[in-house]
Amino acid sequence: MTEADIAKLIPGILAPWVQELRVAVLEVGETCRFTFEGGAQMVRGGGEGGGVVCGQAISAAADTCSVLALSHWAGKFRACTTVDLTAHFLRPVPEGTVELRITPASNGRRMAVTRVEVLGSNGKLGAVVTCAFAYLDG
Repeated sequence: MTEADIAKLIPGILAPWVQELRVAVLEVGETCRFTFEGGAQMVRGGGEGGGVVCGQAISAAADTCSVLALSHWAGKFRACTTVDLTAHFLRPVPEGTVELRITPASNGRRMAVTRVEVLGSNGKLGAVVTCAFAYLDG
């Protein structure tokens, strides 16, 4: 699937609240690259150190973009469900556009695993997320 094909999936398969991430496709290939907007609605509030994208938004974006990347690698959308998501937060991700770089760790007939690198608007690696999915059509 091309970048345009993947972009067309977004309104059709994503829940309305997930669409609020404003996911955009940068590149599809062996590594797939996406962005999401870590703006005011995605920033945690309270306490010192404000202006940091919350972990829930990062995790949702990693999960969502992994499904889109799997669609590219499969050549079609395959219905799947998340069976595990592990996020390692390395440093605060500042408010702004967040980039996700996704590579397949495994993509079999029944299950798939992705590795997601999350880069903040400052270009620094902020998190590494591993997502595991069970295909529902398999």
